Amino acid sequence: MFYLLIAVIVILILSLLYLLAIMPRILNRPDLSIFRQKLFAHRGLHDNKEDIPENSMKAFEKAVAAGYGIEMDVQLTKDRIPVILHDFTLQRMCGVKGRVSQYTYEELRKLRLLNTDEPIPGLKEVLELVQGKVPLIIELKIEFLDVSVCQITYQMLREYSGKYCIESFNPWGLRWYRMHHPDVIRGQLSQIFGRHRAKSNLHTDFMLWTLGNLLFNFFTRPDFIAYDCSDYKSLSRRLCKKLYQNKSVAWTVRSDKQLEKMKKEFDVFIFENFTPEEE
Repeated sequence: MFYLLIAVIVILILSLLYLLAIMPRILNRPDLSIFRQKLFAHRGLHDNKEDIPENSMKAFEKAVAAGYGIEMDVQLTKDRIPVILHDFTLQRMCGVKGRVSQYTYEELRKLRLLNTDEPIPGLKEVLELVQGKVPLIIELKIEFLDVSVCQITYQMLREYSGKYCIESFNPWGLRWYRMHHPDVIRGQLSQIFGRHRAKSNLHTDFMLWTLGNLLFNFFTRPDFIAYDCSDYKSLSRRLCKKLYQNKSVAWTVRSDKQLEKMKKEFDVFIFENFTPEEE
């Protein structure tokens, strides 16, 4: 009986610690009116099979014209200028070797996306295009512990009058915003990594398991969780939404049928490869 009591106490303590670890921001929550817009076009309203490549000015123009919010990816060039591109490497989108961080802004501007006439956009020109007409979800591409993209991007965004929020897979980027600019809406990107990536080593696997279960939330206190919609059954994600009333963003929805199904699980939807029938 004594050992059973000890076991129960240990389970209760671990459960409490778990709930505290995954707790998002509860106090002093910012205005989340940005999410009155429920639909965000993933990397713009693009079509990689046509002449409207992802994260291109054409894709952003099309999203603005249609009235959808925009999700896009920001990373830094060699000369520390924020540009819009998802991959850290240039091979898939531009057909050249090397990483974005190895090229200057001017060098990158000479490249073209997927054999179209579209160059890699800079964050500045995208903000000038959108001008607050639609809200923005800005994913900060951060490798390891270098969070300099946060500060550089923030300096540009502080002059922007439209609605935006930031998100990242990297919890150190969210932590930077929590410490320096808590008024900016921040979101934790995640998924059940074990279902999508081959295992590498014990340290990496543990970090991804921790991130997938949102156990870095105590460190970042996000305002929303952006989760792979195919992993919607994640317990931690559901607890954040149901128990803590945290905004839940689905990525990436790829059909009207899937969108309808996900409406029971998420509040906001990042979509791709189709045009939703209705908002």
